[in-house]
Amino acid sequence: MQVVYEDNHIIIVYKESGEIVQGDKTGDVPLSDIVKQYIKGKYQKPGNVFLGVTHRLDRPVSGLVVFAKTSKALTRLNKMFANGEVHKTYWAITSSPTPHGEGLGESLLLTHWLVRNEKQNKSYAYDHEVPHSKKAVLRYRVIGQGDRYRLLEVNLLTGRHHQIRCQLAAIGSPIKGDLKYGAKRSNPDGSISLLSYKVEFIHPVSKEPVVVTSPLFPDSLFARIAPKDL
Repeated sequence: MQVVYEDNHIIIVYKESGEIVQGDKTGDVPLSDIVKQYIKGKYQKPGNVFLGVTHRLDRPVSGLVVFAKTSKALTRLNKMFANGEVHKTYWAITSSPTPHGEGLGESLLLTHWLVRNEKQNKSYAYDHEVPHSKKAVLRYRVIGQGDRYRLLEVNLLTGRHHQIRCQLAAIGSPIKGDLKYGAKRSNPDGSISLLSYKVEFIHPVSKEPVVVTSPLFPDSLFARIAPKDL
């Protein structure tokens, strides 16, 4: 676990692919428990440590996760997430060209209607409203490219189940390694090439702006094809 930002009310950590944010039926140790142990040890806190989960990332996704260290911050952050006041930027690597053939920096809007299949843990995209569907909107642009891959910057305008994975697959550009949504092969470590790269919001207590970016590891494909002027 890598701590990227911390103050009295909030802690933001880097989640590795394969980690779960909150406990589930697998019984694997969740990231939330690891963060609690970190806080307990660092501040020598007796008894149980308070930690609020404000959002989640899919297990194969890496990047930034925001936790609340106080109940005041949790209540306010939950409201901010619900109202769209927390802005998250994702990076996605695809080996397939997007259908519009846009150049570097050109921003495009994607709109679909998604239907979630609970049994399959998968969403399906439609270009029109269908029964039980929810509207999904995101904006993306190409910010880097290598010999075989393209790096997309994605901003969610709605928050739906597997939204980025499903919408990019729907335009013929599944995320690298994402077999569930049509990638041709898996990544060796079981990850998918989707990174929660940046989070921006007004601090729920101090009211100061918070802007945090994910670390980029030099050996990662993200670092190799990312823009050099970051």
